[in-house]
This record gives sequence, C-alpha cells and structure tokens, in this order.
Amino acid sequence: MEKIAIIDLGSNNARLVLVNILEGGSFVVFDELKESVRLGQDMERDGFLKPARVVQTIKTLKMFRKLCDAYKVDKIIAVGTAAVRRAKNQKGFLEEVYATCGFKIRVLSAEEEARLIYHGVINSMDIPKGLIFEIGGGSTKLVYYNRRNVLAYETLPFGAITLTDLFGSDGLRPEVQAQHIEEFFTEQLERIPWLKEVDPDVRLIGVGGSFRNVGKISRKVRKYPLEMCHNYVMTADEFTSIYDMIKVLDLDKKKKIKGLSSGRADILPCAMALIRSFLSYMSYDQLTISGSGLREGIMYNYAVPSTVEKPISDVLGHSLNTLVRYFDANIPHVEHVSNLATQLFKQLRVLHKFPRQYLKVLRVASMLHDSGMRMKFYGKHKHAGYIILNANLSGISHRDIVLSAFVATVAQKNDDTNYNEWLKYRDLISENDFDAVKKLGCILRIAESLDRSMGSLVVGLNCDVLGDSVIMKTEVEGDASLEIKDALSAGPEFRRSFGKNLEIL
Repeated sequence: MEKIAIIDLGSNNARLVLVNILEGGSFVVFDELKESVRLGQDMERDGFLKPARVVQTIKTLKMFRKLCDAYKVDKIIAVGTAAVRRAKNQKGFLEEVYATCGFKIRVLSAEEEARLIYHGVINSMDIPKGLIFEIGGGSTKLVYYNRRNVLAYETLPFGAITLTDLFGSDGLRPEVQAQHIEEFFTEQLERIPWLKEVDPDVRLIGVGGSFRNVGKISRKVRKYPLEMCHNYVMTADEFTSIYDMIKVLDLDKKKKIKGLSSGRADILPCAMALIRSFLSYMSYDQLTISGSGLREGIMYNYAVPSTVEKPISDVLGHSLNTLVRYFDANIPHVEHVSNLATQLFKQLRVLHKFPRQYLKVLRVASMLHDSGMRMKFYGKHKHAGYIILNANLSGISHRDIVLSAFVATVAQKNDDTNYNEWLKYRDLISENDFDAVKKLGCILRIAESLDRSMGSLVVGLNCDVLGDSVIMKTEVEGDASLEIKDALSAGPEFRRSFGKNLEIL
C-alpha cells in the first residue's frame, strides 16, 4: 500500500490531504490538515504576494512537511493555483518553499485547474450533464460537460478574496456591497457566449469551501438528518433565504452562525453574491453541492491513471469496491450475494412491482452487508447500516443511501426497523419506502443465506408464483444443503413481506 500526500495551495487556504492508495485503483483519505493562509490577499494592488502572507504560508507548509514525515509518505504532490499563478514574485516564492520545506510546488495553469476540478466531480457524481461552478479565493471556474465530455470552460480572474478586497473598501453597507458584487458578476457572465447555449436540463454543481459552508448552514437550518456534504441538494429559495440573512450582518455576527467557518466569515457574503447572481442569470431553481474537487481530481488521476483521459464509467461501483477492500471483505462472496440479490429482485418483480431504481439500493446493501463485521460480528447488520450512512458513498443520492442502510439493517434474521429511527429521515424517505425496505431486506437476507458457505454453490435461481406460494428453484454446483436450509429460515419474514409461502428446491 502506497501513502501519498496532496498539498493544495490556494488563495485562501492551504490544505494537506494524506491518502492510502489501495489495490485496484482505490484510495482512502486517512488524515488531513487545513490552514487559512490568505496568500492571495491584497494582491490586486500590485500583483505581488505580500511578505506577511508568504511567512504564514511557509510556516503552514513546514507543518505539512512535519506531518508527512511522521506518516512516512511515499510521495508528495504539491500544487499551487490562482494566487501563485498570477504572482509577479512567483519564482522567488517557489524557491523559498523548496529551500525551507523540501518539496516543489507545481503551478497549475487555469486549464489544468479546471480539468482537475472536473475530474474530481465527474468521477464521484452520477450526473450525466452538469455545469460546475467553483469559487476559489483568487479565481472562479465554470466547466460545462455533457455525457462525460467537457464542452466548454471559463476561468475568471477573481474570487472570494479578491472581490472582498475590491468591494469591501468603499465603506458601503454590507447589503449594498453585495448588490454591487452581483451586478459586477452578472456583467462578467454576459461576456461568456457559451453560457447562453447551456441545455436547460443541465444540473448546477457547486464546488469549493464556500459552497460546502453554505450547504452546512442549510443542513443546520433544515435539521437535516445526514451530516453529508457531497451530493447535497438545496433549492434556490433555500439559498436565497440564507443569503438574505447573512448579507446584512456585520463580521462578528457572521462568525456566530452555526455551520459557518470563522475563517471564511468575511469572504462568504461575497461568494454568496456570486452564487445568487449565477442562479438568477441561469434561471436555476436548485443546486447540488460536490464535496469533491481539485484534490480529489488529483487522487483519481493518480490512483486510476486512465481517468486522465476517460472518467470512471461506474462511479457507484468504484466507490463500493473501495469500501469492500477497505473493510477487507470477502470480495467473491459479496459480489456473489449482490448477483443473487439482483436475480431475486428480477424474479420477484411480479410481486414487489418496484421500479429499477431500487436495484441501486439493493446493490449498495448487498455489497456492504458484511462491512459491519469489522466492528463486531454480533449486530453486524446494524453496524453495516451505520457504515453505509457514514461512508460518504459516491454516485448515489442521499435518499438512496438512507434506504440502503435500512435494507442492510433489516436483512438480519428476526430484526425489525425501529419506526422512531425511520422518522428521523422523513424529509428524505416516505411511508411507501417502508414497505420497500422490508421486501428488499428480505431479498438480501435470502441472497446472503444462499451463499452461506461462501463457495458460490448456488449459481442461478428461477422463481415461480403458484397460488399462495413462491417456488424457488436453485441451480447448484455441489452440495448446497446448508445454503437452502439457511434460506428457508427466512420463510416467516418472506410471508410477512410478500404475503406468500416460500419453498426452495
């Protein structure tokens, strides 16, 4: 297993992410460190990185180096973005970093930065057509893609820090400054011709710390049941309500807002003004927040080199395989259980009548049904549900994550869903889903039993519905008596869920 460190030196923050590279192109973050360095602050006057900002950055990078050495990382990948890219004293700064910290920073071009942000998004979200909107400290990026191909991109030479510096010195009230920023950004958008050609069904995807902070505030306001940034969806009305609340506050009051990072309190109103302007200009009624961006793009490109040219085709599958390896599960077993569960879902469709979208839920629950054993064997299904809820899966909606967790939990023999626990997620799931979870949990329970000895002895299934019974005929390779006996023990649950007796031949 290889350990790598990724250092992202931006205009606002410096970030260190430490990553384990697993077999099969998988990777897992095992530590991180973030510091506000404000490297791009006050650059607009003369284009130079200011000495005080350089000193703070060098101090931070030395801390990063110390942590890398403590973990004995095999490789450090350090990149610089807008502030370093535009700095007139770039060369001297990079030489000082190398002399004091021992690593070289690769300065990304605007196109390289946009591409890496796109790679971070496209390999972690199942959104076929998207418009990525990333607000940095010193630049703002727009990337338009369709069918996993970039169609157009634009990098604007200003961000949350530069615009805060520019518009914050006129002594106007905060809400007036926000209005001026909105008007300024709208003028810049008018100069991008391809924006007018964007398909109306393209989804808006927000990337960067400002979007993550807005999402966190939104979840606090909504009392959202999941503490999950990636793939969080908020409406334009929800955003506008938060924006109208924040833009009129002074700095001290902003710092007291739950969910808002104190290190971002002074620049967030500017970033939100950009978002508000963009939502209005493009007539979007919602946005989806991505927890993945430039750093994740670097991770994907390193762990799966083919993603430099072609994105991962099965985003959810890659995410599931990463967790299966991370929890050291029996890969042939979980894949076989998933296959059997899929066969059962299709064979029993005449009874459950579920749309195909529920197959994704069943796939997640079946692939991770054994993950809970890494916590404890007893109650492993409950632990698996917890892992699914907190693993930050890619390529799947929050609603489907919650359903998958409940399916994995109720798959345990004689287990039942706590209705009070179910009610915690009522904003994401409905009463109709309760019945679906019971049926899918029963399917998973039977599929798991049909590979009880983990030997893939049951290779096929054929179900016939005859009167008040379901006759399940198995195709076996070897003695599958243990598997059939264990699966038959699910008979009472099958009867309750499907209203039929279960016979297995």
